[in-house]
Amino acid sequence: MHVEYRIQNTDLAEAFKNYIERRLRFALGRFGDRVGQVSIQISGNASTKTELRLSAELLPFGRVAVHETDTDLFAAIDRGTGRIGRLFGRELQRIRDIRLGHDSFKIAA
Repeated sequence: MHVEYRIQNTDLAEAFKNYIERRLRFALGRFGDRVGQVSIQISGNASTKTELRLSAELLPFGRVAVHETDTDLFAAIDRGTGRIGRLFGRELQRIRDIRLGHDSFKIAA
């Protein structure tokens, strides 16, 4: 998993980068080689809400992305990484269902 950071209008210490990478490994590590490049964009400053945009490449199918806003950067990171992990899993399951020919809905008899 390759992580790319884009940081605007905020001071991101090395501790934040380590925290983000640890949370991403926890959320996406179980998907192994299915995870391509992960992009993280953080903008804002201490007096306003911080915006976090995460996008992860789902090899070879495309990308999934989430957006979080919070005054606490740690809370935004926690929610964003949790959401990207769940979204990644749902998208993989959807692709598996399509490949196996499972219908995404059930017909009532």
